[in-house]
Amino acid sequence: MNWEDLQFFLTIARSGSLSGAARVLGVNQATVSRRLASLEAQLNVRLVDRLPRESRLTAMGQQILQDALDIEAKSFAIERKCLASSTAVRTKVSITAPPILARHFLAPHLAALARLHPLVQLSILSESHVASLSRLEADLALRLALPIEDTDIIKKVGQMRFALYAGRDYPCVDDPQQWAFVGYTERQTDFAHKRWLYDVIGAKRVACELSDLSHQYEAACTGIGVAGLPCFLADPDPRLVRLQSSFPMLDLDIWVAMHPDSRGDPVVRHISQTIAQLLESIGLGLPLVSR
Repeated sequence: MNWEDLQFFLTIARSGSLSGAARVLGVNQATVSRRLASLEAQLNVRLVDRLPRESRLTAMGQQILQDALDIEAKSFAIERKCLASSTAVRTKVSITAPPILARHFLAPHLAALARLHPLVQLSILSESHVASLSRLEADLALRLALPIEDTDIIKKVGQMRFALYAGRDYPCVDDPQQWAFVGYTERQTDFAHKRWLYDVIGAKRVACELSDLSHQYEAACTGIGVAGLPCFLADPDPRLVRLQSSFPMLDLDIWVAMHPDSRGDPVVRHISQTIAQLLESIGLGLPLVSR
């Protein structure tokens, strides 16, 4: 049995279609179809019903799905333990973070992190989906919400405070009733900052919509409207002024997470500790007494 074919089957099961699996795997749909057919031929059983708009697991496909997931989990466990082995040579560390932290915290401090381990390549992931540590999509995770995987080792390392800001020349700075806002597009799913921002906006006008908080920051600097921005980013910017509001402001905890198998990895552990120190150096870290 070809284990790579089993990975194609798992991706089809997760994505719900051959075309979706092809996008995830970075191959064409014909390749996915061929690998699935190969697996079914090896096992002499049909695993997937190929429908016009979806790919639905057969009864036998449903039965073997959990076994396939267990095999995948064991495979990742072997890789994690080997990576964290004291005899392994670590050549790359991947750090996943929300785009706002990847762009405005990790990227400006890459040189400081690289100096710790000059032979280790740093890879910063700032994607919309939450990277899985158990599936080796990243070695470390910086998050603004508690990790969703129960296996993650987590530590609260900081807090990001938000306030309302506008360009210094914004004409309605002193009149909250006239404020127009910089908001999110409808494509963004529900999350803490979006919920808070639209509670602040209420029935007021949204002047423009942007999908990313960093883009909202740049838009606010042009004077188009009011944005809810991280204080560490907006306070030092001379183009912006913090607005007074009776509405409660937002505080988001910053968490660092690693998989338990990485506890013995000195490189990952050291980079994690340095990230906490860098957060403190720019005012985002927790006081030492609270750690």
